[in-house]
Amino acid sequence: MKRIVVKVGSNVLTRNDGKLDVTRMSAIVDQLVWLRRHDYEIILVSSGAVSAGRDELHPDHELDSVEQRQLFSAMGQVKLMTLYYDLFREYNIKVGQVLTTKDHFANEDAYQNQKRCISTMLSNGVIPIVNENDTVCLTELMFTDNDELSGLIAEMMKAETLVLLTNVDGIYNGDPKDPNTRIIPSVYYDRDISEYASDEKSSNGRGGMASKAKTAHEIANKGIRVIIANGNTPNILINLKEQPMNTMHTEFVARK
Repeated sequence: MKRIVVKVGSNVLTRNDGKLDVTRMSAIVDQLVWLRRHDYEIILVSSGAVSAGRDELHPDHELDSVEQRQLFSAMGQVKLMTLYYDLFREYNIKVGQVLTTKDHFANEDAYQNQKRCISTMLSNGVIPIVNENDTVCLTELMFTDNDELSGLIAEMMKAETLVLLTNVDGIYNGDPKDPNTRIIPSVYYDRDISEYASDEKSSNGRGGMASKAKTAHEIANKGIRVIIANGNTPNILINLKEQPMNTMHTEFVARK
């Protein structure tokens, strides 16, 4: 059975008004179930908790950025997991929550304990849904974004493939607004594409394309195939499996 880590960014899971896009979540779950039925072990790294919490509560007094993140993520994580639970339950598939911090990757005991937890979930047919525990993380203790987290999870769990779903089709060889610009289909581990990867971040997330490219390079160098693709494209995960040559994406070719 092949093991795949799929990271879904906030810019995929939220609508233009910042609210969770339940229709999009449902479509992604449908595709993950399809992969599972085609002999893939799934680990889902999902953003969206802060956006979900922000939609639930409008404080009557001003909060600083740390207070907002802690409050909204605490509330939103419950909402996010409840939605995933309900969507996967339609297929009679169990899911489990894994909230983690940088400390869990820096401390060997915590690292091995986290690895055992996820391994136990997978061996019992449970799909782990991983997110950063924003309720206890301060700025200096946070991951750069969930791109970094998903890369660490893929490495820890020895995944075959890491898919980063964002709101663009991949890495362009120039300004995406230029009609002559094209997607770079393949990036080998020793190629520098920093000039093409923007640091611009989405309105709902922390990571930009430069962050994704950095994670992709590092993980490809560890022998894991990495794909950046558009999570808003219908059936993107299925198409990447069934007809990759006809599906827009950027693949970082793993170092042998």
